[in-house]
Amino acid sequence: MSMTIDRVGSIDPVPPGKKPGRSNQVSPNEKTDSITFSQEAVEKSGLYQTIELVASAPDVRLDRIEELKAKINDPSYLNDTLIKATADKIMDAFGL
Repeated sequence: MSMTIDRVGSIDPVPPGKKPGRSNQVSPNEKTDSITFSQEAVEKSGLYQTIELVASAPDVRLDRIEELKAKINDPSYLNDTLIKATADKIMDAFGL
């Protein structure tokens, strides 16, 4: 018994007429695939971006803390008028 193997195809890895490195280009008249998003998906995307932005923001505003520390340490800042206004706001918050 003998076995014969015939040549199947070219040994050239790049078929004739195809240049390596060139992608298939779409002519301007051809239709291409498109994707549409539902309104719900667009809204959820916006919410997700907002959540990510909030999560990445620092929990503490050091600039504001430093500003308030400077005000508190200034003897002229804490006066009777400011203390009374603060006390009134606290009483209002508790409904008293």
